[in-house]
Amino acid sequence: MPGRRAKVADVHEIALAMPHVTVEKGGSGNPVYQVGGKSFVFFRTPRPDAFDPETGERYDDVIVIWVPAEEDKLALVSDEGSPFFTTPHFDGHLSVLVRGSELGALSRQELAEVIQDAWLSRASKRRATAWLEEHRLA
Repeated sequence: MPGRRAKVADVHEIALAMPHVTVEKGGSGNPVYQVGGKSFVFFRTPRPDAFDPETGERYDDVIVIWVPAEEDKLALVSDEGSPFFTTPHFDGHLSVLVRGSELGALSRQELAEVIQDAWLSRASKRRATAWLEEHRLA
């Protein structure tokens, strides 16, 4: 059984459950989840590069999630069943975008894995190793 569908509240819950996380506020009060002063998940304000192709309206629910490597990014955005996408603005940036309204295409477990990978990619080696060992993933 794939588990229940992911929701925006899960992003907050999963990110906050990771160790050593702080939450900063972006320019519009949007949450930016950080570990060691490095963001790993943040809620983006509407920008001209992410918009509805039919109406031209900017998406107001885009979440940026870091990925460990370019191969991970390509795998997530190339999968036709995946809600993840990117824009030319993020070329060369190790992150993917997802709309909050599209998170239901993922299970909560799938979302947790992506956010945990984001945290691991931004945490110090010591913190990442400790987390992996604690969860018997090392």
